[in-house]
Amino acid sequence: MFLVTGATGSLGRRIVKQLRAENQPVRAMVRLSSQYQELETLGAEICLGNLKENRDIVRACQGVEYIISAHGSGGDTEAIEYRANIELIDQAKEKGIKHFVYTSVIGADRGYQDSPVFKAKREVEKYLVSSGVRYTILRPSGFASSLIPLAQRFKETGIYLVIGDTQNRSSIISTDDLAKIAIASVTKEGAFNQIIPVGGPEILKREDIAQIFAKLYKKDPIILNPPLFLLDGARNFLGLVNPDLARGLGTLRTLLANEFFCPPEEVARVEQIYDFKLETLENFLKRYVPAV
Repeated sequence: MFLVTGATGSLGRRIVKQLRAENQPVRAMVRLSSQYQELETLGAEICLGNLKENRDIVRACQGVEYIISAHGSGGDTEAIEYRANIELIDQAKEKGIKHFVYTSVIGADRGYQDSPVFKAKREVEKYLVSSGVRYTILRPSGFASSLIPLAQRFKETGIYLVIGDTQNRSSIISTDDLAKIAIASVTKEGAFNQIIPVGGPEILKREDIAQIFAKLYKKDPIILNPPLFLLDGARNFLGLVNPDLARGLGTLRTLLANEFFCPPEEVARVEQIYDFKLETLENFLKRYVPAV
């Protein structure tokens, strides 16, 4: 049985659905307030719990063979991004879990001091590597699913908002492909005890995304490009009234100010290990935000 945390998120939901499509037993760890009915209908075992509670993590790990950590920080980086993953790893070691798949982020090892999330993910990576548990650490670039709302807005209005340098590059990964990779990592020997950057097959400038939208939805793009210093000003103001929120914006600033892409040799490595061709952003959007 697989345990999937973050099972109602953009990645976790896809992982659970693909596992059930393969008739694999899967336990979906979800919060009571989340929308998990679809997963239950598909035959996933629903485990209600809070990742801030160690007893809930212990209960979720009972009787599973594989753990896929697909949850985000949930607004509490220290408790959910860091401590919950450490407890999951400890449980994996104690219970003899066969394989642990951890979803990190490309650039986790670059030392971005402004981002609590990047720092937490790097510390979890190091803890997992030293744990003795067989693992795969996936470092994805941006999720294609995060662009669905932007594509929907563009389809309706032609407006594309991009903050900061439009020349910054990324290699956005199909979230469906990433789910497939996460599942396959527990059986692909080339993924055992490896840290694997995962990006889509194209290196795209941020302005290129507007052109993909324009092609799909037959609209001339109206690009709104506020400078990054406006975000810095907002953070400085928030720091006076809400320091926690200001610190949280550090991750957003890190994402906006830097490039996150996989060079062709890393894309080729992923396709070789997992034996399939990665999907382009355009094809992903055609399925989720069709032109008609």
